[in-house]
Amino acid sequence: MPWFSVSKEVAVGTAMLGVAFATGVLAGKKYPSIFFGASKSSKAVIGKDSLLWQYILDHSLREHPLLKKLRLLTLDHPWGRMMVSCDQAQLMANLAKLIKAKKVIEIGVFTGYNTLNMALILPDNGRVVACDINEDYVNIGKPLWKEAGVEHKIDLRIKRASETLDELLADGEAETYDFAFIDADKESYNEYYEKCLCLVRKGGIIAIDNVLWHGKVLNPRKDDLATQSIHFLNEKLLRDTRVNISMIPIGDGVTFAFKL
Repeated sequence: MPWFSVSKEVAVGTAMLGVAFATGVLAGKKYPSIFFGASKSSKAVIGKDSLLWQYILDHSLREHPLLKKLRLLTLDHPWGRMMVSCDQAQLMANLAKLIKAKKVIEIGVFTGYNTLNMALILPDNGRVVACDINEDYVNIGKPLWKEAGVEHKIDLRIKRASETLDELLADGEAETYDFAFIDADKESYNEYYEKCLCLVRKGGIIAIDNVLWHGKVLNPRKDDLATQSIHFLNEKLLRDTRVNISMIPIGDGVTFAFKL
């Protein structure tokens, strides 16, 4: 049924359900794990061990075979939990395709799962500027970039991301990128955001990962600089008139900022 055919009763009922849920949250009530995850340490808002999350993957994930291969390799790594969730990566790829992206910035590569994810959907002359400081992790994914035939689209920069972003700006690439993904050291999130905002064109998208930070943003400790940084940017984005935003409870939370 198209959205404009929804009955008034359904619309009102849905609105009331939303109000009841929000009221419960504000009142401190507890809800089943399908809303907040199977455990406090779970990365997914819908618990990754839950049958419902598996149902979502079974009925929506269209993962390229080499992406799946890299995901499984990454999950075997001691730090595998740092990898972006596969459903979130697919959403970002779909958004990038929707805006006909040709140039992408990725801040935080790890093993290169999302780098491959983006490179696969870009045209042959597309480019992913992939920023990281640890080439050992990236070397896990590099052979699969080559096997997928997209290695030529990936411009890997092994240095501090802020330096790479400054270089892109100095080279006159302001407002020429279509999509940016920020998923690196949390203390630098605001700096990355501001520089990406300069590099991304109007109508482009900046995706900011880990904005829920395992729930720590609800009560940031003064000595927790990572959480403080994420919370600061979350507060700032809410009031930033340069962008429209949506914060999505997928993975560990992602905010999409659409540049105006």
